[in-house]
Amino acid sequence: MSVSSGASTYMIFRIQKEKGRTPLSDIAAIIEKTGGDIVGIDVISSDHTNTIHDIAVNVFDQAHSQLISESLQKLDGVKIIHVSDRTFLAHLGGKIEIASKISVKNRDDLSRVYTPGVAGVCTAIAEQPSKAYSLTIKSNTIAIVTDGTAVLGLGDIGPLAAMPVMEGKAMLFKQFADVDAFPICLDMKDPDEMVRTIKALAPAFGGINLEDISAPRCFEIEERLKQELDIPVFHDDQHGTAVALLAGLLNALKITGKQMSEIKVVVNGIGAAGIACSKMLLSAGVRNLIGVDRNGAIHRGAHYDNPYWTEFAQITNPNQETGNLSEVIKNADVFIGVSAPNILKVDDVRSMAKDPIVFAMANPIPEIDPELAKPYVKILATGRSDVPNQINNVLCFPGIFRGALDCRASEINEAMKLAAAQAIASVITDDELSETYIIPSVFNQEVVRKVRDAVIEAAYRTGVAQKSMGDASYG
Repeated sequence: MSVSSGASTYMIFRIQKEKGRTPLSDIAAIIEKTGGDIVGIDVISSDHTNTIHDIAVNVFDQAHSQLISESLQKLDGVKIIHVSDRTFLAHLGGKIEIASKISVKNRDDLSRVYTPGVAGVCTAIAEQPSKAYSLTIKSNTIAIVTDGTAVLGLGDIGPLAAMPVMEGKAMLFKQFADVDAFPICLDMKDPDEMVRTIKALAPAFGGINLEDISAPRCFEIEERLKQELDIPVFHDDQHGTAVALLAGLLNALKITGKQMSEIKVVVNGIGAAGIACSKMLLSAGVRNLIGVDRNGAIHRGAHYDNPYWTEFAQITNPNQETGNLSEVIKNADVFIGVSAPNILKVDDVRSMAKDPIVFAMANPIPEIDPELAKPYVKILATGRSDVPNQINNVLCFPGIFRGALDCRASEINEAMKLAAAQAIASVITDDELSETYIIPSVFNQEVVRKVRDAVIEAAYRTGVAQKSMGDASYG
């Protein structure tokens, strides 16, 4: 999954102000003096002695909020009732719910949606299991499965704490692609146990979206599920990031006039996302790709305890370059960062080839400060929403699953992912394309439609679509 960091936090200060004492203008002045940015003031109630206001303020962080609170408490006749974080308020009671499509108003309605009428539907599915796709929610429902071991920016926080992220993803599935999705947060870490559990849950779902599962366990879990289930399984942290990255790179290369087969690419951070991004770029035609981790470039001359790195070494770094990031990035055309903050230096960028492309996607702080990089790069992309060219996997998973569900694909294969990347890139016309606009907004309504159609075409072309072509309608 992808998370952006904004410059401030939105807080609501509910205050009680005694009439005839400190005026509201003085309260506003104190907030502004302490660095708060007032975005709204509402009167909640008023009587002959007191007025209660809600004052919405952008603050930098919790410490800044506390400073404002302490400053307000010192004012004559002012009492803070409570301080609310707008983000926390949005999460009260959770962000999603289940709603009925049919009203049950009388005994006749009840007999059709439940007993005894439902028995006939159950029997029909027992006799022909494929009817579950037309007679239940299976055809349009995704399980978002996590164990909370690799929540972006937070790490291993566990399944319960991961719930808000999974709820948010379910919201995005519904809003962007009308896919019903539900969080499944598993309190387990053993890959065997996770595979067994997900397989046991699978009958109710049309697809499985794996999310925020740590490497290298995520590789094994995904591969085994893909082999043992006949519904699509997609680890979005790997493949969603890779699809969005490729879409951006396709357009960036149009601007620089370079060919995929001729560029030198350095990928920093060879975890789940780094490996997936690298494999996607190789599938798209990149020949010279070098993976770099803490100990330097990965190459065939070294021994790795991680079997995934051993495999990675066999398919990358054709010239067997060695050394740290600063050494192997010399004359590189493209830098891909899925690693850690501030590890790419200005001198590193200056040593790259002409018109360098930098995708610094660490969140919330990228591998290089965008302001430092701008004078030296042709095209810069990050994972942040406050910088042009945001590489965001929200561009991918809604449309990919919409397409997979609509043609009842048995898997999401490489051809479908490549088609999705090309579709995302195609949303931006040649006339619109520029150094600061290589990737469309997640709110561009063309994205899901184009990705969905491209994924369906690739699914039929590669023989994984299980629905007759004429029946692959939207929804």
